[in-house]
Amino acid sequence: MTDLSYETLKAFEGRAAATSGVGKDPVNEPMIRHWCEAMGDANPDYRGSDPIAPPTMLQAWTMGGLSGHQGRSAAYDELFALLDGAGYTSVVATDCEQEYLRELRPGNEITFDAVIESVSERKTTKLGTGHFVTTRMDVRADGEPAGTHRFRILKYAPARRKPAQRKPASSGSPASKRPRPVINRDNAGFWEGVARHQLLIQRCGGCRALRFPWLPGCNACGSLEWDTVEASGEGTVYSYVVMHHPPFPAFDPPYAVGLVELAEGVRMVSNVVGVPGDKVRIGQPVRLEFRQVDAELELPVFRVVEDMAGGGV
Repeated sequence: MTDLSYETLKAFEGRAAATSGVGKDPVNEPMIRHWCEAMGDANPDYRGSDPIAPPTMLQAWTMGGLSGHQGRSAAYDELFALLDGAGYTSVVATDCEQEYLRELRPGNEITFDAVIESVSERKTTKLGTGHFVTTRMDVRADGEPAGTHRFRILKYAPARRKPAQRKPASSGSPASKRPRPVINRDNAGFWEGVARHQLLIQRCGGCRALRFPWLPGCNACGSLEWDTVEASGEGTVYSYVVMHHPPFPAFDPPYAVGLVELAEGVRMVSNVVGVPGDKVRIGQPVRLEFRQVDAELELPVFRVVEDMAGGGV
């Protein structure tokens, strides 16, 4: 790994990453509809005769696609080239922050400028050692400030990992526990239902819309009144990923994490079990079961129905 001084990296702070960038498309209703369908967001403000765009779409209007943007500055490429040359060849997005200044409506033309806001000192993480780079993008709609988007990545050299070694079953060491779910006043009723082997879905007391995950208020009409209905347990795999990394003692990768569409119409994330991860498919029927993952924790998971009929594990 080549030596790279922090002073060299810090000199990039304040340099432009993009100037006079122009959104590939104006704000438009088809993109708003696709976004809301993907997010399961039924807010009436985002449809109808005079819709607004969901605020969290702020970055979507600035994306350059595979061809990129004409206004991209050389500074960002120079910084990445230095980090690559120093051995920090891997990259992972870590987090983003957004500030909203005005509503965006169909027809608004999007322009933006971006600046390299900060480069961290060298940090050591579980992934490896590297530098966090934060870019700030100032977004305008029809020339007026619309919001700010900060995007942070880690450019790092992957840590060398030793092959995982399983302890023999006779070692007597206690099994690692799954991370505990965060239970608060907004979702406590859901976990109380799980303890009774019930999968409860919230139902709005105003418009009667079903919602999941649990929320303190209705995202369709804003009502704070609600009750629950019990899910039948039938569903289909809407989407999924197969997890291989990072390894964690309480999990046994590879395993499938699915976005399951319940028969009631809402979707939830959980493990898809009963078949190897590479056998999970979009559209597969699944059925709810409750799995005891350790002595203190039971979780709702979904078993592939075809496997149940075939006598799989």
